[in-house]
Amino acid sequence: MTGAHEEVFAENRRLLFSIAYEILGTVVDAEDVLQDSYLRWREVDLAPVENPRAYLAQIVTREALGVLRSAARRREEYIGPWLPEPLDTECADGIEHVLTGEEVTTAMLLVLETLTPIQRAVFVLREVFAFDYAEIAAAVDKSEPAVRQLNQRARTRVHAQRHTAVATPAEAQSVVERFAIAAATGDVRALMDALAPDVVFLGDGGGVVNAVRRPVFGQDKVARLVIGLLAKGQRMGTMGMRIGVYNAMPSIVASIDGVLDQVTSVEVTGGVVTAIYSVRNPDKLTTVRGPD
Repeated sequence: MTGAHEEVFAENRRLLFSIAYEILGTVVDAEDVLQDSYLRWREVDLAPVENPRAYLAQIVTREALGVLRSAARRREEYIGPWLPEPLDTECADGIEHVLTGEEVTTAMLLVLETLTPIQRAVFVLREVFAFDYAEIAAAVDKSEPAVRQLNQRARTRVHAQRHTAVATPAEAQSVVERFAIAAATGDVRALMDALAPDVVFLGDGGGVVNAVRRPVFGQDKVARLVIGLLAKGQRMGTMGMRIGVYNAMPSIVASIDGVLDQVTSVEVTGGVVTAIYSVRNPDKLTTVRGPD
């Protein structure tokens, strides 16, 4: 029966990875969840399983919730801002929230971080992947009325924190080009013009490498920080760069002397940069391809 198990799992693998990643926010943990879930799936008698997709989603959700709950304390003790692990979405179809119409960006994943683990799982299954309430109830071991209430609370919180969907990479291209040119030339004024008044810069070094440990807000502060960080990187060695799309946002993948250094993603809303997310923690860059 292993062949049948493997075939069904392979057919649903992308969906299952997406569920795990949205619940956890890390590529490595999502892959681990898939591995453990497959081992459990392989022991299932397929004969009575009417809906393999929902059954697999149930297994993955339960595994992911277990990992998320055990990781909650570590995230509370994390040094500096915690950012989701960069996920290359350039070659894959964007995963779009049914509720908001927004692709799964870093900003959206940070909003999901404010939910309880069970709210997050319910919201992901319902609003992103459109599972019905009965299937979700089975996955999280709750009654349907309880699941509806959990989802309503999660929707309310998400709506309160995400008012406008961010631009797609194609829509953001001209803004990001202006941003990149201004940063490279050290033109503070031009860079400020590309930034929203309340722009925020978040850096994630995890205490492993140097990074800004608190959010930096405002056009002037963020512009000077970006230019200073770029100049510092150039002094450290030969910089290599490539443009990619991570978490559905234009991103710069940078290396210094051939060693992968960071993935910096740029969020554009309303024709200006509203957020910059720089992941430098090497533990979060293990699946990222460096500049060629």
